[in-house]
Amino acid sequence: MSVLAVFGPTASGKTAVAEALARRVRAEIVSADSAQVYRGLPLLTNQGAGRLVGIWSPDRQRTIGEYQKLAHETIDEILGSGRTPIVVGGSGLYFRAALVDLRLPPHVPEGERVRWQRIYDRCGGETAHRLLRERDAHAASQVHPNDRKRVVRALELWQAGASLVPSASRLWTEETRHPTMVVGLDVQPELLEERIVARTDAMFDRGVEREVREAGAIVPQILGFQAISTLPRREATEEIIRATRRLAAYQRKWMRRIPGVVMVDAGRGADEVADAILKVARAGQQLPAR
Repeated sequence: MSVLAVFGPTASGKTAVAEALARRVRAEIVSADSAQVYRGLPLLTNQGAGRLVGIWSPDRQRTIGEYQKLAHETIDEILGSGRTPIVVGGSGLYFRAALVDLRLPPHVPEGERVRWQRIYDRCGGETAHRLLRERDAHAASQVHPNDRKRVVRALELWQAGASLVPSASRLWTEETRHPTMVVGLDVQPELLEERIVARTDAMFDRGVEREVREAGAIVPQILGFQAISTLPRREATEEIIRATRRLAAYQRKWMRRIPGVVMVDAGRGADEVADAILKVARAGQQLPAR
């Protein structure tokens, strides 16, 4: 094993576990989170220590391809120094992009997307979906006509010579760029709910409202930003808890689809979880000493 990779739903303790692991072995943390790449919002995005944290301005338009290139270079550099990369993610696509050579879809000019959006809006979902079925039947079979975003995306990819549902996706492949142990942090729903509420309350206590105000008007679509910007504290808190609960449920499903994932009970302190992970890791491979 060359790489440790830790995935889990939001509020499962990924950041604390990764930091505990880094105290026990010669390692560096690499963030694989689509929100933590932005600087200026450390409270809202729950940023911790590590590489690829706070690297982009909030008004920057980024692509998964840009992130993948940086992640691969960073992981290779850490390995070259004799240390262990600890890849930590809650964003499924970013997590896989850091570990795998994803075949990413081609860049589509904004003008092409706008053109297909206009066709969808003018002709209606059924007609746009019929156009898609004539051009990419496999993609059409995976998309509902009322799903405007995905129908448009499928059409623009067809125009670029690609497909929304490629015949050979590497997203769920067992192959990784380096030998990797992928750990899933398993927290019972009741405990995860408690952690979500506690983390949201702590975020407000630490001043997230001021952080959001100072971020300016241009900001990526980060969970909680809109609620804090427009709602009173109590309502914003309730909305963020609901949204975080939905995200965590999705992440739990995603986690179980990761090939070869080793599930670890994370319903305990970060140090105990880190010790349990290292026990499994060292059963197969000797990790470098601290």
